[in-house]
Amino acid sequence: MTELTTLTISQARDGLRDKAFTARELTDAYLGAIEAANDKLNAYIVETPDQARAMAAASDAKLAKGEGGALEGIPLGIKDLFATKGVHTQAASGILHDFKPRYESTVTQNLWDDGAVMLGKLNMDEFAMGSSNETSAYGPVVNPWRSTGSNADLVPGGSSGGSAAAVAAWLCAGATATDTGGSIRQPAAFTGTVGVKPTYGRCSRWGVVAFASSLDQAGPITRDVRDAAILLKSMASVDTKDTTSVDIPVPDYEQALGGSIAGKTIGIPKEYRMDGMPAEIEELWQTGIAWMREAGAEIRDISLPHTKYALPAYYIVAPAEASSNLARYDGVRYGKREPGEDIQALYENTRASGFGQEVQRRIMIGTYVLSAGYYDAYYKQAQRVRTLIKQDFEKVYADGVDAILTPTTPSAAFGVNEMATASPIEMYLNDIFTVTVNMAGLPGMSVPAGLSKDGLPLGLQLIGRPFDEETLFTLGSVIEKQAGHFAPTKWW
Repeated sequence: MTELTTLTISQARDGLRDKAFTARELTDAYLGAIEAANDKLNAYIVETPDQARAMAAASDAKLAKGEGGALEGIPLGIKDLFATKGVHTQAASGILHDFKPRYESTVTQNLWDDGAVMLGKLNMDEFAMGSSNETSAYGPVVNPWRSTGSNADLVPGGSSGGSAAAVAAWLCAGATATDTGGSIRQPAAFTGTVGVKPTYGRCSRWGVVAFASSLDQAGPITRDVRDAAILLKSMASVDTKDTTSVDIPVPDYEQALGGSIAGKTIGIPKEYRMDGMPAEIEELWQTGIAWMREAGAEIRDISLPHTKYALPAYYIVAPAEASSNLARYDGVRYGKREPGEDIQALYENTRASGFGQEVQRRIMIGTYVLSAGYYDAYYKQAQRVRTLIKQDFEKVYADGVDAILTPTTPSAAFGVNEMATASPIEMYLNDIFTVTVNMAGLPGMSVPAGLSKDGLPLGLQLIGRPFDEETLFTLGSVIEKQAGHFAPTKWW
């Protein structure tokens, strides 16, 4: 019954309620698909078939009584950054070897409370640090998409590459993901999926392994805009265990789909037209602008003047917070431990062995910019720039702009190991269109909008006002209706 895996969350929800199939049948279909494909795609680090079948059986019992939550019986993949009680949670890092938490993250608990089924833990860049899903201690994830006429493996983007690849390859109905500088939206663009980075504070960070605490935010990756609305509704909540969680009611995002955008004002920032940007990215952008105009929106050129400083400021703030957050991993209470002749040597040996190269690089950058003599010159200055970036957006929205439209990425997916000899800065440039959203704490969405000349998916990004994800869903459904749906040709 593997055809069940092609159903969207909304279709599967309706089928389960109509008793066209059972949650156990749906779950078994996904487990079979994972077993057949994961050796080639490496999307899952750990599969949880016994737990999935038990959860599906519980869902079937509820559905038989006409009961059940919003996600009753829907099989999901969970990024390895979310704590799952008694189940492998390692942030794809060797330093958390064999760690199984005794608690559940708030986001995943919300999903289980709504009846979702856990298929397993998804691969990712180590500690969410990466833009290609090549820094994982469990090896790179392979994008299910391939260039026309080529068998070369491509990256799915990062850090939520396992989430995006699993959704695109029909290995889960939807997936949790996190976004610190583009880690939901960029992989969504690379895999032809929908990715939503909610407003900072919309989803609880409790139980999510921290990278940069003032930037991290959980969100969904799904096959279409409706599924993203359904999944975000369940993921989002206020949480007393997260002091940055905001107590604002969570709307029914699904109700925003298909609404009119007549009279909406869409901003087009001139600063996003970068030197050397591929012509096909500019063409995609212009196509998106035309779709918005045809649907009744007003298009307005805007300026976000501090955009050019966003990437360097981000790569000071994020590593600084990472340096602080990752200081807790020392091999003493849990995770990997490498012996040493004294406690200092134990720390050094454990961290040198447990952390990968990219994580070590960012810890060292972060420690440097926080050190005496450099704090004011780097970290404090970056925080000032962050404030200016936030003020740019506030001014534009105060002037009547409802949302902003940009490309999601500066290119389509690139090859596995293609950037291996490049400088880290070249890899960091993949985040050039996405980091401003995190620096300002705003909601952002990537929607598949077209194909590159090589037949690879490209995404358009929508940036909204704080806690106005509803407008993004309305606008996203316009793009989706015009662009259609994209799926890879199965080779795995």
